[in-house]
Amino acid sequence: MKKEVKTLAAIGVVAVVAGIIGVMAYRQSEQTKVPAAQRPDNTERLVRPDSPSLGPADAKVTVVEFLDPECESCAVMAPTVKKVAAEFPQVRFVFRYMPLHGNARLAATYLEAAGEQGKYFEMMDIMFRKQSDWGEIHGAPPPPNRPPANVTFERFGQEIGLDLQRLKTDVMNPKHGAKADRDMADGRALGVRGTPTFFVNGRQLMSLDESALRAMINQELQK
Repeated sequence: MKKEVKTLAAIGVVAVVAGIIGVMAYRQSEQTKVPAAQRPDNTERLVRPDSPSLGPADAKVTVVEFLDPECESCAVMAPTVKKVAAEFPQVRFVFRYMPLHGNARLAATYLEAAGEQGKYFEMMDIMFRKQSDWGEIHGAPPPPNRPPANVTFERFGQEIGLDLQRLKTDVMNPKHGAKADRDMADGRALGVRGTPTFFVNGRQLMSLDESALRAMINQELQK
């Protein structure tokens, strides 16, 4: 009789342990279903206080783009982003760095330095429009005798009316490179593996086209 009681007790303990493990596994599986960007510990990684943005800070809908200034797909998508941002002035568009290419981190520092003179978006526009002047194309070697990227960025600065000497000084500030590094770390934590990557109120845009971006924005506006 005592042996049977001990056996039943052992079975009960095993059942309890199995139940606890099952509950923990269920909770773990449920957590993994939540997009990384929407988890409470990662939401602050989407938007930092110093992230460049367009639109109202208290917007109901926020679109976050992780971009690489040297990325060809980002350059192709840039006019679409500008168009959609103009179409939805009530939506906030936030820009973060994911410097995956060789010149991208340097480009980010020049973008930030241009921002010190109020010309952030003008510099972004010219970098994308004239990306072939400084960026790598599918890993191909640069054209012979092409100036270094920093020289080209300074020329861009002149073209958009920046104080060139101030640009040269500001770009040396280590905070700009640190910001690019922080953005990249945030992107990694959010599951960003390529550029451009968009999040609309924390939901990742899975199709990189204008209609998909517009549709997701409308969905969030209607909630």
